[in-house]
Amino acid sequence: MEEEKEIIELDVLFVGGGIACLSGALHLANLIGEHNKKVEQEGKGKRLDEATIALLEKGADVGSHSISGAIMDPVALRELIPDFLEKGVPVESEITKEELCLLTKKGRIKSPIIPPPLKNHGNYIVSLSKLANWLGKLVEENGVDIFCGFAGTEILYEGNRVIGVRTGDKGVDPDGNRKANFEPGIDLHSKVTVFGEGSRGNLTKSLIKNLKLDKGKNPQTYVIGVKEVWEVSEERFKPGQAVHTMGYPLKSSTYGGGFIYGMENNMVSVGLLTGLDCEDPFLDPHLEFQKFKLHPFVAEILKDGNLIQYGAKTVPVGGYFSIPRSAFDGGVIVGDSASLFISQKIKGIHIAMKSGMLAAETILDALLKGDFSAAQLENYQTSLHKSYIGRELYKVRNFHQAFQKGLWVGLTRAGFQHIFGGRILKGRLSSGPDFLHQKKVTDLYGTDSPTDEQKGIIRFDGKRTFDKASDVYYSGTIHEEQQPAHLKIVDPNICYTECSEEYQNPCTRFCPTNVYEIEIDEATGKRNMKLNFSNCVHCKTCDIKDPYENIIWVPPEGGGGPKYSIM
Repeated sequence: MEEEKEIIELDVLFVGGGIACLSGALHLANLIGEHNKKVEQEGKGKRLDEATIALLEKGADVGSHSISGAIMDPVALRELIPDFLEKGVPVESEITKEELCLLTKKGRIKSPIIPPPLKNHGNYIVSLSKLANWLGKLVEENGVDIFCGFAGTEILYEGNRVIGVRTGDKGVDPDGNRKANFEPGIDLHSKVTVFGEGSRGNLTKSLIKNLKLDKGKNPQTYVIGVKEVWEVSEERFKPGQAVHTMGYPLKSSTYGGGFIYGMENNMVSVGLLTGLDCEDPFLDPHLEFQKFKLHPFVAEILKDGNLIQYGAKTVPVGGYFSIPRSAFDGGVIVGDSASLFISQKIKGIHIAMKSGMLAAETILDALLKGDFSAAQLENYQTSLHKSYIGRELYKVRNFHQAFQKGLWVGLTRAGFQHIFGGRILKGRLSSGPDFLHQKKVTDLYGTDSPTDEQKGIIRFDGKRTFDKASDVYYSGTIHEEQQPAHLKIVDPNICYTECSEEYQNPCTRFCPTNVYEIEIDEATGKRNMKLNFSNCVHCKTCDIKDPYENIIWVPPEGGGGPKYSIM
């Protein structure tokens, strides 16, 4: 018999402590305050004094799971908080110098011009974790309740209407038994639920499937960004300097590129984006990033520096035609969860913020009318597409798809798309799920035993390049060990048969933190999948890239995961 859950009644619940939900919660609190003031001054209208707003965050603190490159266009932040600089927003530096270059194995070809989409003068280099933490404090100061350390594990429905979210139980051992510190989950009921869990959120994924919100849409596609923050000598890289790279170490058939951003206090953000629609089952995004740091240009910047923090996350790059229907009875979807990211510009922060703000404006009207139906909440989706978000996304609607035949064809197509407003021959280019792009080992290499040289294996020196276990340490990742593993393998037998024979278990490579290991018993030759789930930084790569869709990511006990502070 299922235990009865404690119920908390709310007007609005924001699920996820990222930029989209934080901006939405702050904007809604401000709008309600302005509305109540207007009613008081004019003596007419309906006050919303008792409106209750809460935000649910699985991380231990707001910002501890937030990570991005990151360059921020301040347009949305300026709308939300006009005096953001005076209020002490933690921007690292305004961009004053930028460069785009093609890296060969040993050299660098600097572009004589910066393409318009990558011009960033007037934008800011930021740490997303610091920005989220700062916004979180403003949200709380404006009367929003923030519940940190609570993971949403289930969506609550009445028919097809979303009525809230259930949080996961705490204090459960690996066998599912209750420990002495057991705490049951809570049912958070809300009139409107805003889903902003970031890329490939577990609740949003099930919501889209259950309500068929992606009907007629392109399948989503992702890149994984692997990033480190380094402390370097002052003269090696300046605050406000931004470099974007193409080419090495990625093959021309693999979508992606590198970035180096100068932060304050002699810090440098350095990372590599790798498309998860890559064909190579031996491609290891963490390994490619380590090779990126060995390139002479990057190595010179990091010389004699110290690694401060490591992290990884996926980003949705499917674009305009991958955006699901984002409003339904009882809720809306915002930010990365709604696939709102401009891959051409490598930007999502201002898009996420604006989506949260537009959601807040629609929710205010819904609260005043007492109408939380899809018909009412679809005003959010309409305003989204009419705003600069929709216009920007539509202009680059086929950008990522243009690169499906490699870098050089992609650059040519992208150039024509820029000229013709996103269209080349077809108004909509199709795409397939990332896991379907992966080729079998023998089909790609002509053998089932490619050499280490073919696989691009390098040795880690522990000074500039690090193995995955070392990088996990620098992510601050901690999970309660005595809990059920939050990486669910649907059919373990597939790992030891089809996946092993055809792809040689790519999960052991594409995971950036060595969660998956195949152990072989020397005496019997029997294979065993070992899950180092405590290493997980919640990037969701495994949920996206497994060739058999055999891995499902679910949230661990609330409060677990990375502890980002400057990412």
